[in-house]
Amino acid sequence: MKFAIQSRRDAQSNELMELAKTYLQDFGLTYDEEAPEIVVSIGGDGTLLHAFHRYSHLLDQVAFVGIHTGHLGFYADWKPSELEKLVLSIAKKDFNVVEYPLLEVKVEHHNAESNTYLALNEATIKSPDVTLVMDVELNGNQFERFRGDGLCVSTPSGSTAYNKALGGAIIHPTLAALQITEIASINNRVFRTVGSPLILPAHHHCVLRPVNDQNFNMTVDHLQITQGDVKAIVFNVANERVRFARFRPFPFWERVHESFVANE
Repeated sequence: MKFAIQSRRDAQSNELMELAKTYLQDFGLTYDEEAPEIVVSIGGDGTLLHAFHRYSHLLDQVAFVGIHTGHLGFYADWKPSELEKLVLSIAKKDFNVVEYPLLEVKVEHHNAESNTYLALNEATIKSPDVTLVMDVELNGNQFERFRGDGLCVSTPSGSTAYNKALGGAIIHPTLAALQITEIASINNRVFRTVGSPLILPAHHHCVLRPVNDQNFNMTVDHLQITQGDVKAIVFNVANERVRFARFRPFPFWERVHESFVANE
């Protein structure tokens, strides 16, 4: 089996990376950064986001697993003290693969080719200088004209991240859906939005159409992209899916409880 390792690059994560690399090679696995079959992320959920985008062109063949060197994450669930146990399980191929849906973001331009991105957590659209004004279409029909700071479109697995901070719903990551959440919308006697997060199933899609000719600040997970000359931004549940290596039960609602409810 071929493997690669993504480190957060702090001292502890780098030390664990070197240990993991040595142990896995001792078991006969091959270190291959170009075409791995399993990627070990050492750091936090942000480190795994970097690993996902690094290998997003290999999603049909690579599985991810995370070791957290900070707080327990939604993607990084192994402790540093469990490194040897994890290495042994990888070497024995003692794991199952679970798949979660992703978000496809297609940016269409007036005078240039479109750009397509995949998000594991979410994509956001904001205006750098003035109020964001976007027509929101659902399945080809005008739904509303949004005015405010921005919009966040998230995956189910990303619903516990920025989406939750915006008041969005927490969605189980096995559900094929996308969620649209407002960022400080303007609602008064003149301008109105629905004012609630919208959850769309996989066979639905959302299109944002700029009302004004302006540049936009867009994020796709941790990536920051400035977009200009935008005709439309199309959001779909992607055909691709992310694959995680599961070596033991990792109940989603228990993670939610530990992260947001349980006392230290």
